Amino acid sequence: MPHIQRKYDMTIGIIGSGALGSNVARALAKVGMTAIIANKRGPASLAALVEELGETITAGTVAEAASADMVLLAMPWVALEDVLGDLPAWDNRIVIDGTNPVLFLESGSPEASDPTNPLAAYGIKAVDLGGTHSSAVVAGLVPGARVVKAFNHLDVNVLPEPKTAGGQRVLFYSGDNTDAKAQVRAILEAIGFVAIDLGTLDVGGPLASLPFGALAMHNFVRI
Repeated sequence: MPHIQRKYDMTIGIIGSGALGSNVARALAKVGMTAIIANKRGPASLAALVEELGETITAGTVAEAASADMVLLAMPWVALEDVLGDLPAWDNRIVIDGTNPVLFLESGSPEASDPTNPLAAYGIKAVDLGGTHSSAVVAGLVPGARVVKAFNHLDVNVLPEPKTAGGQRVLFYSGDNTDAKAQVRAILEAIGFVAIDLGTLDVGGPLASLPFGALAMHNFVRI
């Protein structure tokens, strides 16, 4: 299968190898697109994943993944500041914010049964962002980058399966830079999704962000 990514002449890095990062890598691999995936544990910890995905997905260090033209942030919210604080200047490169401002609760902990937390039954807790939205926080952590919000509103397990029920799943995206959004849209469409632009980060970010965004977790399909 030809490497579709060559059409765009753009390298892709994925920081984070959990459910989001690994499933985006699977989606890219299915259409022959190349990417480098990384986590804080190092490339050796990703040996099984890259063997599963084939030659188009390689493992690297966080710094190597972060040096790509387009970088997906796929780590937990609590890890953002620590990981991003050690990286070099972004120099107008594209950062896809796939994160959501939630904390994962330890099973059996008092927080996991907190009656004041409407999300406790799902094992998560919303992060108090002090009135701002999550992509604004992320943008502040990646100065000089062109931030696009994407990949964050669907169940991550369906990302490798864009076709369902006789149609194509919808992925929303938003951002403030027209060219960056066009580049991300091209990737979303190349892996098989219907890409819908929600506008600027200030508008689209809150709409698609978990846990309370109006479009979060809605699995729209175009027939």
